[in-house]
Amino acid sequence: MARPRRLSAARVLAGFGLATLAALALADLDLARPDPWLTLQRIGAGLLAPEFGDPAALGYAAALTVAFAVCGVFAGATAGFALSLAYGFAPVRWLCILIRSIHELFWALLLLGITGLGPLTGVLAIALPYAGIFAKVFAEYLAEADPAATRALPRRTPPLSRLLWSRLPLALPELGAYTLYRLECGLRSSAVLGFVGLPTLGYLLETDFRQAQYGAAAAAILVYLALILPIRYWMRLRLAPFWLMASLWLLARHPAPPMGDGALLRFLHDAVPAPIRVGDWAGLGPWLSRLLGDQALPGILSTLVLSQLALALAALIAVTGFPLIVRRVTGRAGALLGHLALVLARSIPDYMLAFVILQITGPSMIPAILALGLHNGAIIAHLMGRQGDALTPRLRSDAPRGVRLAAWELLPRLSGNFFALCLYRWEIIVRDSAILGLLGVATLGFHIDAAMQELRTDRAVLLLGVVALLTLGIDALSGWIRGRMRLSAPGMRKAEPETAEAA
Repeated sequence: MARPRRLSAARVLAGFGLATLAALALADLDLARPDPWLTLQRIGAGLLAPEFGDPAALGYAAALTVAFAVCGVFAGATAGFALSLAYGFAPVRWLCILIRSIHELFWALLLLGITGLGPLTGVLAIALPYAGIFAKVFAEYLAEADPAATRALPRRTPPLSRLLWSRLPLALPELGAYTLYRLECGLRSSAVLGFVGLPTLGYLLETDFRQAQYGAAAAAILVYLALILPIRYWMRLRLAPFWLMASLWLLARHPAPPMGDGALLRFLHDAVPAPIRVGDWAGLGPWLSRLLGDQALPGILSTLVLSQLALALAALIAVTGFPLIVRRVTGRAGALLGHLALVLARSIPDYMLAFVILQITGPSMIPAILALGLHNGAIIAHLMGRQGDALTPRLRSDAPRGVRLAAWELLPRLSGNFFALCLYRWEIIVRDSAILGLLGVATLGFHIDAAMQELRTDRAVLLLGVVALLTLGIDALSGWIRGRMRLSAPGMRKAEPETAEAA
């Protein structure tokens, strides 16, 4: 059977270029603030003079941020490892795909009605999507382990013993490295959970900004950066039991709201479409039609428009930013400064960054586009820069230097990696575009948040299903394009832990 014709990079660029132009025509790019420069000056003044007015409150919020992350990632890794053992079964695989396609903030919004505004909500909001991610990655690592040890065991060895005595010991270093990387991601997720009311650093940041206390907000940002930037030094595998016990102790002491009687059953009841609950099966069609026509389809369009512009900006930042950390382009000192800039850009969660920009520009797509583009562009640029720095230069007497080296040698040689990494991040950008609707952009997240505030759980659950299907559709399209382009660049699964360690 003949292989499908290879999809050229020029065609892919042309297609995404046309999609970006169409998105520009449909996007809401108005500056709603009457004087954004005045607000920017005030925020800048606060950043230059942070106010640590209540160190105890800052310290407690930072401790809870770490505790939610550690417990959520540990629970997700434990559940993910158990699921990875049965990942080959279609029902388990589809369950993992479903739970990881929903953002942590969406999980938190759903859980608030069941477990309340307490520690369990924060831990589960991180653990549920991470369990699906861990299951997929752990299953791949176990499958890739050297089969020689398995073949050396007696033929009648039970499957569990084969796993424990052959594949698992070989895969443990990779499982541990990936878990440590996920702890960095969990710290970002934990901070963002403050925007739904959980008392992490994100809660302090939102409160201070809404009260125009920019110095206090700057202090919260600095404390967050002081946690995440040196994470490779204070979060090590041998210290993981200590951090887990300390986190469990702290969360156990934090006040938790009592769960209402039958909260879960009430949630499941409310999640059933309203016409079915009252026995009006004939009304289900009009109910679905109104919800899909008035909210789902406009939300999908806005989500795709936002994600397309963010992807284009991320690609532009990656192409222009990766040479910053290549020593043969910027020198040793320049590479160090470039490394610091990219680490800062990718360490701040895109939701938090969008919220800060929103205070300057007002509600539109601008904050979301800038935040998603900067965050994801810095991730791609960092990976490309590390790969470019490791490339062996061509031995020519007239070899280019500086910017010419980046444009005429490095970028052509890294083009496959560039396309692969952009396509890998595409699905993540779409997922995050949906959640940024909580900030007022009319994506799917905006309609989900409105449904939750109106206690219309059935509408929220259906729209979350739309988010999951949209994310999976983009992931499938991205995989199809990568396959047709025959890209062999390293995937994000293996590249991300290297990036986390480099931070």
